[in-house]
Amino acid sequence: MEVILYLEKLKKYFGGLKAVDGVTLKARKKEITLLIGPNGSGKTTLINTTTGYYKPDGGRVFFKNEEITGWPMHKIYSIGAVRSFQLSLPFKGLSVLGNILVANKENPGESLINCLHRRKWIKTEEKINKKAFEVIKALGLQQYWDVPTISLSAGHLKLVEIGRALMSGAELIILDEPICGVNPALADKIFSYINKLKNMYGLTFLIVEHRLDIALKYADYVYVLDYGKVISEGNVKHIVNDPRVKKIYMGE
Repeated sequence: MEVILYLEKLKKYFGGLKAVDGVTLKARKKEITLLIGPNGSGKTTLINTTTGYYKPDGGRVFFKNEEITGWPMHKIYSIGAVRSFQLSLPFKGLSVLGNILVANKENPGESLINCLHRRKWIKTEEKINKKAFEVIKALGLQQYWDVPTISLSAGHLKLVEIGRALMSGAELIILDEPICGVNPALADKIFSYINKLKNMYGLTFLIVEHRLDIALKYADYVYVLDYGKVISEGNVKHIVNDPRVKKIYMGE
C-alpha cells in the first residue's frame, strides 16, 4: 500500500527532555494507523511536530512524497493533511451544518464581486451544501444538523471535528484522542464511523488513543511509543503479544 505520510528519524527536544527521539513512522493510504503508548511517551508531541505546531530539532517529514519539514500549520492543512486536538473547538454559536460548511475551502459567494452575480455561484453553493449533508449523514449526525454545537455532547463534538476535516478535502486526518471523555457506546461508534469514512472516501487516519479496548479493533497498523522512541510496530496481533508492550502496560 502506498505511503502517504513518512516521518524519518524525527526529533523534538525541550531542553534536556527528548520528547521525540528519532521516530520513523509510515502511514499508508486508506489505512488506520494507531499511535499508542503510556502517558508522557511523546505521542502528542510527535503529532504537533509532524503538523507544524512545533518545529522539529531533527529528522524529516514527507506528505505524498513532498518534504514538509517545518512547514507552518496552515500550509500543511492546505495540502490535505488535517489534524484535531484533544479538546474539540467548534464555533459554538453555529449549528452542526454551519460548522461543517465553514471548513470548505471554496466559498465563492463570499467574494464581494461574486455576491453581486448570484447566478455565477449558486450552483457551486448548492453542491457544497449537498456535500455537507452527505458528511453529516456519514457521521450519523442527521438529527443534529441544525442544533448549535454548544448543545452537543463531547462525543458528538468529536464527530463534528471529523466532519470538518472531511469537508476540507483532507486526504490524511490526524486525530489526537478522538474518544477521550466519551461514553463507551458512542466511543465505539466514533471508531466505526472512522472506519466507514476510510472505506467510503479512501481516507487515511493517524490516531493517538489510550482506549485500546476500542481502538485496536479498528487499527490496520500500530506504533508503540515509550520515552520518545518507537519500541514496537506491526499489526494488532503482533502488538498485543509483544513482551515489550506488555511490560510498559502491565509490568510483565
